[in-house]
Amino acid sequence: MTTLVAVGEENADACLPGYTHLQRAQPVLLSHHLQAHAWSLLRDVDRLFDARRRMNVSPLGAGALAGTSLPIRPEVTAKLLSFDETFANSMDAVSDRDFVAESLFDIALLGVHLSRMGEELVLWTTSEFNFATLGDDFTTGSSMLPQKKNSDVAELARGKSGRLVGNLTGLLVTLKGLPLSYNRDLQEDKEPLFDSIRQIVLVLAALNGAYQSMTFHNDVAASAADDQLLVAIDVAERLVTGGMPFRQAHQVAGGLVGRAVRENRPLSDVVKEEPDLDGYEDLFTNRVALTNRRSPGASGPVPATVQSRLIRERIVALTNRL
Repeated sequence: MTTLVAVGEENADACLPGYTHLQRAQPVLLSHHLQAHAWSLLRDVDRLFDARRRMNVSPLGAGALAGTSLPIRPEVTAKLLSFDETFANSMDAVSDRDFVAESLFDIALLGVHLSRMGEELVLWTTSEFNFATLGDDFTTGSSMLPQKKNSDVAELARGKSGRLVGNLTGLLVTLKGLPLSYNRDLQEDKEPLFDSIRQIVLVLAALNGAYQSMTFHNDVAASAADDQLLVAIDVAERLVTGGMPFRQAHQVAGGLVGRAVRENRPLSDVVKEEPDLDGYEDLFTNRVALTNRRSPGASGPVPATVQSRLIRERIVALTNRL
């Protein structure tokens, strides 16, 4: 679980929490959390480009399975139809449906990533969490409860992933026992592929609109981000910096947290009472727990700036590839 903080890498005072009453973890910038999704989606795009490269092979000239005795030139039709290359084996060209299976996998994995994003929108927009609100165009009223606002778009995005995985699984089961070369079973590749493409386009459009319609509640975020128990790992890491093995530092910090919880006291007060932890009070001020995350790829403001640049560069590279 993650605790989300800050709606922009330049503003560590505007915060968004996550799941703090389920499991306290570490604060991260909201931008860092959303960029994690961005990296997943960028890999999805990269996979689709790779799949296109492998499928861009012309099968024309393979005949029914063994080619032909006619003096054909498959490279001519391949060039006219803008294929990158021609087939090397006629039986493989006729029976191959790897390109369909790979496309269905890439789309299914993209659907899984979008489903994860949909689940977060469902969770964040509940009244219990109240981290964000979806625009009215992307929600519906309850069929029974007048006060309820349902995040239907996010739920449907989550549900569509099962359909996409099912299309992939169905085709793989169809392919698994087929002999070379063409079999009528292979006509079953069209429906799952076309359906997956239609569904993923719908989900992408819906989630794009949903995210643009969202309003984040910074006041709720700030409250959760100020949970002092989130600083426990910083206490442990400072002990490590002083030379203590992490296993021992983890045990010390855990003991302090346990004492704070049992006595229902702020962790900062418990830390102050420890003579060996003199000077640790600064960890509980000015969101040091967030700004201390400076390692490459980490969630603090400094690496967030680098990450934003890397994402923009990757988007430009993929756009140029397209």
